Amino acid sequence: MPNLTKLPHELDDKEATCRAIIETPKGSRNKFSYDPECRLFKLGGLLPEGMLFPFDFGFIPSTLGEDGDPLDVIVLMDAPAHVGCLVEIRIIGIIVAKQTGRNGKTTRNDRLLAVAAHSYQHETITSVKHVSRALVSQVIEFFSSYNRQRGKRFKVTVTSGPKKALKLLKAGIRAEQKNQTS
Repeated sequence: MPNLTKLPHELDDKEATCRAIIETPKGSRNKFSYDPECRLFKLGGLLPEGMLFPFDFGFIPSTLGEDGDPLDVIVLMDAPAHVGCLVEIRIIGIIVAKQTGRNGKTTRNDRLLAVAAHSYQHETITSVKHVSRALVSQVIEFFSSYNRQRGKRFKVTVTSGPKKALKLLKAGIRAEQKNQTS
């Protein structure tokens, strides 16, 4: 199996579409992470009873974030995907956040927001502005609680639309390209 972090992202800048790999499906208590060395998905943790991932969660291949991993993405879909599923998505926004680890070190750890290209329920959403504030607030609270459970802090600095999200995505693509040539 190829290294999924190196698959082409297939970014279409005009349509704001690209590809994502789902690591953890919506409704799961299990947190899965892709291990590029083993080229398998491994169980990275378990959420407390009653706490579930609110949406599918994964990464954009051939990108690199400030935290050293591919860029994270939350994908709104009609039904949960499977671990390892390749999904065509449309970028609708970004949650810009700083994450402080147990060691006290703070890094940016943003979450891109997207909708699945094959979605009836979310097909008209083109910006995070079209998503209810209550829902965005709940997603932010989920990641704050999730990090608190692991002895980390997750602080959102801003939520923004697709233009800022695409800017970050392109920076992540450039960072990965630079990393490959180093």
